[in-house]
Amino acid sequence: MDHKKQEKDDLLPELLTLEEASAYLKCHPNTLRSWDRKGILPAIRIGERRARRYKKEDLEKFVQSPK
Repeated sequence: MDHKKQEKDDLLPELLTLEEASAYLKCHPNTLRSWDRKGILPAIRIGERRARRYKKEDLEKFVQSPK
């Protein structure tokens, strides 16, 4: 893995908000919402508002998976 990429990954929290995950994947938040509904990239739902959180590990696996 590239050294700068490793440093960036180390700075990410274990759970990312919808906005943080969309910035990491360079996609629109609505795309992540859609992928969650379809089961492509499931989110963890937390709190009373059922806010989406994404595991850093899941995002890294998603980026490295064959398209």
